[in-house]
Amino acid sequence: MSVKRRNPQPLSEPRLEELALAYVARFATTQGKLRDYLQRKLRERGWDGEGDGDSGPDLERLIGRYVELGYVDDAGWARMKAGSLLRRGYGARRVGEALGHAGLDEALREDVRPDEATERRAALVLARRRRFGPFSAQEADRPLREKHMGAMLRAGHRLDVARAIIDAETPEDAEAWVSEAEED
Repeated sequence: MSVKRRNPQPLSEPRLEELALAYVARFATTQGKLRDYLQRKLRERGWDGEGDGDSGPDLERLIGRYVELGYVDDAGWARMKAGSLLRRGYGARRVGEALGHAGLDEALREDVRPDEATERRAALVLARRRRFGPFSAQEADRPLREKHMGAMLRAGHRLDVARAIIDAETPEDAEAWVSEAEED
Protein backbone atom coordinates (compact mmCIF):
# COMPACT_ATOMS: atom_id res chain seq x y z
CA MET A 1 0.00 0.00 0.00
CA SER A 2 1.37 3.40 -0.95
CA VAL A 3 1.66 6.15 1.59
CA LYS A 4 0.26 9.50 0.48
CA ARG A 5 1.98 12.58 1.75
CA ARG A 6 -0.41 14.94 3.46
CA ASN A 7 1.62 18.05 2.71
CA PRO A 8 3.73 17.46 -0.39
CA GLN A 9 6.61 19.85 -0.88
CA PRO A 10 6.17 22.54 -3.55
CA LEU A 11 7.94 21.80 -6.80
CA SER A 12 11.26 23.36 -7.70
CA GLU A 13 12.82 23.54 -11.15
CA PRO A 14 14.95 20.38 -10.68
CA ARG A 15 12.04 18.39 -9.23
CA LEU A 16 9.73 19.50 -12.08
CA GLU A 17 12.33 18.32 -14.59
CA GLU A 18 12.58 14.98 -12.78
CA LEU A 19 8.81 14.56 -12.98
CA ALA A 20 8.77 15.45 -16.68
CA LEU A 21 11.64 13.11 -17.48
CA ALA A 22 10.05 10.24 -15.54
CA TYR A 23 6.78 10.82 -17.39
CA VAL A 24 8.30 10.79 -20.89
CA ALA A 25 10.46 7.80 -19.98
CA ARG A 26 7.41 5.81 -18.91
CA PHE A 27 4.83 6.88 -21.49
CA ALA A 28 4.82 7.68 -25.19
CA THR A 29 3.24 11.11 -25.08
CA THR A 30 2.46 14.34 -26.86
CA GLN A 31 3.35 17.92 -26.01
CA GLY A 32 -0.23 18.57 -24.94
CA LYS A 33 -0.39 15.55 -22.65
CA LEU A 34 2.96 16.40 -21.06
CA ARG A 35 1.85 20.02 -20.53
CA ASP A 36 -1.42 18.84 -18.90
CA TYR A 37 0.50 16.47 -16.62
CA LEU A 38 2.96 19.14 -15.48
CA GLN A 39 0.19 21.70 -14.93
CA ARG A 40 -1.73 19.18 -12.83
CA LYS A 41 1.36 18.50 -10.71
CA LEU A 42 1.87 22.24 -10.23
CA ARG A 43 -1.77 22.64 -9.13
CA GLU A 44 -1.45 19.73 -6.70
CA ARG A 45 1.90 20.64 -5.19
CA GLY A 46 2.44 24.32 -5.88
CA TRP A 47 5.60 26.14 -6.96
CA ASP A 48 8.35 27.22 -4.61
CA GLY A 49 9.16 30.18 -6.86
CA GLU A 50 12.89 30.10 -6.37
CA GLY A 51 14.83 31.82 -9.11
CA ASP A 52 11.81 32.73 -11.25
CA GLY A 53 10.51 35.73 -9.37
CA ASP A 54 7.32 33.85 -8.42
CA SER A 55 6.24 33.78 -12.07
CA GLY A 56 6.17 30.00 -12.19
CA PRO A 57 8.13 27.60 -14.31
CA ASP A 58 8.64 27.95 -18.04
CA LEU A 59 6.82 24.80 -19.14
CA GLU A 60 7.08 25.65 -22.84
CA ARG A 61 10.87 25.80 -22.63
CA LEU A 62 11.00 22.45 -20.81
CA ILE A 63 8.62 20.78 -23.28
CA GLY A 64 10.45 22.34 -26.24
CA ARG A 65 13.74 20.93 -25.01
CA TYR A 66 12.22 17.43 -24.74
CA VAL A 67 10.89 17.77 -28.28
CA GLU A 68 14.37 18.75 -29.54
CA LEU A 69 15.88 15.76 -27.74
CA GLY A 70 13.30 13.47 -29.34
CA TYR A 71 11.67 12.40 -26.07
CA VAL A 72 8.33 13.80 -27.26
CA ASP A 73 7.26 13.21 -30.86
CA ASP A 74 3.71 14.29 -31.67
CA ALA A 75 3.78 12.95 -35.23
CA GLY A 76 5.12 9.56 -34.19
CA TRP A 77 2.59 9.30 -31.37
CA ALA A 78 -0.24 10.23 -33.74
CA ARG A 79 0.75 7.52 -36.24
CA MET A 80 1.03 4.95 -33.46
CA LYS A 81 -2.31 5.84 -31.87
CA ALA A 82 -4.18 6.04 -35.19
CA GLY A 83 -2.80 2.68 -36.29
CA SER A 84 -3.72 1.08 -32.99
CA LEU A 85 -7.31 2.36 -33.08
CA LEU A 86 -7.79 1.37 -36.72
CA ARG A 87 -6.49 -2.15 -36.08
CA ARG A 88 -9.05 -2.45 -33.27
CA GLY A 89 -11.83 -1.48 -35.68
CA TYR A 90 -12.48 2.18 -34.85
CA GLY A 91 -13.40 4.63 -37.60
CA ALA A 92 -11.79 7.85 -38.78
CA ARG A 93 -14.01 10.12 -36.68
CA ARG A 94 -13.14 8.26 -33.49
CA VAL A 95 -9.43 8.34 -34.37
CA GLY A 96 -9.62 12.10 -34.93
CA GLU A 97 -11.35 12.59 -31.58
CA ALA A 98 -8.69 10.58 -29.73
CA LEU A 99 -5.92 12.61 -31.36
CA GLY A 100 -7.74 15.85 -30.56
CA HIS A 101 -8.06 14.86 -26.89
CA ALA A 102 -4.30 14.32 -26.82
CA GLY A 103 -3.80 17.95 -27.83
CA LEU A 104 -2.72 17.41 -31.43
CA ASP A 105 -3.48 20.15 -33.94
CA GLU A 106 -5.78 19.73 -36.93
CA ALA A 107 -2.95 19.58 -39.48
CA LEU A 108 -1.33 16.62 -37.74
CA ARG A 109 -4.69 14.85 -37.38
CA GLU A 110 -5.28 15.33 -41.10
CA ASP A 111 -1.86 13.84 -41.91
CA VAL A 112 -2.72 10.55 -40.20
CA ARG A 113 -6.32 10.41 -41.39
CA PRO A 114 -6.98 6.94 -42.86
CA ASP A 115 -7.66 6.48 -46.55
CA GLU A 116 -10.79 4.78 -47.90
CA ALA A 117 -9.27 1.28 -47.95
CA THR A 118 -8.04 1.58 -44.36
CA GLU A 119 -11.44 2.83 -43.21
CA ARG A 120 -13.16 -0.11 -44.87
CA ARG A 121 -10.66 -2.56 -43.38
CA ALA A 122 -11.28 -1.13 -39.88
CA ALA A 123 -15.05 -1.47 -40.34
CA LEU A 124 -14.60 -5.09 -41.40
CA VAL A 125 -12.46 -5.77 -38.32
CA LEU A 126 -15.13 -4.33 -36.04
CA ALA A 127 -17.93 -6.24 -37.76
CA ARG A 128 -16.02 -9.50 -37.44
CA ARG A 129 -15.09 -8.92 -33.83
CA ARG A 130 -18.56 -7.84 -32.71
CA ARG A 131 -20.40 -10.20 -35.10
CA PHE A 132 -22.28 -7.53 -37.03
CA GLY A 133 -24.00 -7.86 -40.38
CA PRO A 134 -22.96 -10.96 -42.31
CA PHE A 135 -20.89 -12.18 -39.33
CA SER A 136 -23.94 -12.32 -37.05
CA ALA A 137 -25.08 -15.72 -35.80
CA GLN A 138 -28.75 -14.74 -35.90
CA GLU A 139 -30.97 -13.44 -38.66
CA ALA A 140 -30.78 -9.65 -38.79
CA ASP A 141 -34.25 -8.24 -38.23
CA ARG A 142 -34.77 -4.48 -38.26
CA PRO A 143 -34.10 -3.83 -34.52
CA LEU A 144 -30.91 -5.91 -34.56
CA ARG A 145 -29.74 -4.23 -37.77
CA GLU A 146 -30.33 -0.80 -36.21
CA LYS A 147 -28.45 -1.85 -33.09
CA HIS A 148 -25.48 -2.97 -35.19
CA MET A 149 -25.62 0.22 -37.24
CA GLY A 150 -25.63 2.36 -34.10
CA ALA A 151 -22.60 0.54 -32.72
CA MET A 152 -20.71 1.06 -35.99
CA LEU A 153 -21.54 4.77 -35.95
CA ARG A 154 -20.48 5.15 -32.30
CA ALA A 155 -17.20 3.47 -33.20
CA GLY A 156 -16.58 6.37 -35.59
CA HIS A 157 -17.50 4.90 -38.97
CA ARG A 158 -19.30 6.91 -41.64
CA LEU A 159 -22.89 5.96 -42.41
CA ASP A 160 -22.10 4.69 -45.91
CA VAL A 161 -19.30 2.46 -44.60
CA ALA A 162 -21.44 1.06 -41.78
CA ARG A 163 -24.36 0.47 -44.12
CA ALA A 164 -22.19 -1.36 -46.66
CA ILE A 165 -20.83 -3.73 -44.00
CA ILE A 166 -24.19 -4.35 -42.30
CA ASP A 167 -26.00 -4.88 -45.62
CA ALA A 168 -23.47 -7.35 -47.03
CA GLU A 169 -25.11 -10.72 -47.70
CA THR A 170 -22.11 -12.90 -46.83
CA PRO A 171 -18.72 -12.40 -45.20
CA GLU A 172 -17.14 -12.90 -48.63
CA ASP A 173 -19.20 -9.98 -50.01
CA ALA A 174 -17.95 -7.75 -47.18
CA GLU A 175 -14.35 -8.80 -47.81
CA ALA A 176 -14.76 -8.20 -51.54
CA TRP A 177 -16.06 -4.69 -50.79
CA VAL A 178 -12.93 -4.00 -48.75
CA SER A 179 -10.65 -5.50 -51.40
CA GLU A 180 -12.29 -3.31 -54.04
CA ALA A 181 -11.01 -0.18 -52.24
CA GLU A 182 -7.56 -1.67 -51.67
CA GLU A 183 -7.10 -2.29 -55.41
CA ASP A 184 -7.81 1.35 -56.30
